[in-house]
Amino acid sequence: MLVLLTNDDGIFAEGILALGETLLRDENIDLYIVAPDREQSATSHSITMHRPLRAETVKFYHNSGLKGWSVNGTPADCVKLAIESLLPQKPDLVISGINNGSNLGTDILYSGTVSAALEAIILGVPALAVSLTESDNPDFRFAADFTFQLLRVVQENNLPSNTLLNINIPGKERSGLAGVAVTRLGNRQYRNAFQKRIDPRGKSYYWLAGEVVDTFQDDQDTDVAAIHNSFISITPIHYDLTNFKLLEKLKSVKWNF
Repeated sequence: MLVLLTNDDGIFAEGILALGETLLRDENIDLYIVAPDREQSATSHSITMHRPLRAETVKFYHNSGLKGWSVNGTPADCVKLAIESLLPQKPDLVISGINNGSNLGTDILYSGTVSAALEAIILGVPALAVSLTESDNPDFRFAADFTFQLLRVVQENNLPSNTLLNINIPGKERSGLAGVAVTRLGNRQYRNAFQKRIDPRGKSYYWLAGEVVDTFQDDQDTDVAAIHNSFISITPIHYDLTNFKLLEKLKSVKWNF
């Protein structure tokens, strides 16, 4: 089984290395890492078109079993380049993560982690996007172990090539978890999203920040609610954004032009 591992935190991020080392436990997995050479969080699905991409082979001195390339591009670049140019054959699965921080609800539209997985399914490869919701002093060991176990579920249930699983794992001890919830995407909004500041020359600038405001009291089947209730959240996602309910209504309209 050929697995491509990528992320948006950078090729030497703790999460991707922890997952890579865990996946190597299975000698039937042929693992390649292709990831950005620096942090590319919140780059969404951007790809590089107006400058050359460079892929440099990387030596992981702490674990000689890991192999791969660093790329001076986005997470989507990494997956596209890996599948179309770098890997010896098309991978059986792409895993993006483990991200340092959550990717919940509408935030996935901005996420480099999820976009890497989306690029995989665009190219016909099933994918996982894995995030640890605790970003302060994260411990990736349980998240890596859970992802490793999830591979068996993926193989047994034949994950469609046009679908990814977006997985968010609470940053808690195993004993503090309530279980696994299969969810739909929730909605995330932010209060005071921009902070206005003054630079040394007296000119204004704005820093994107803000406090998340999760409203899920009436939507307990969402990924946001699951994490709040200490569940691991698994959400199946595909890239067809068509509003099928409105599609049929629009078909009935008599257009005059």
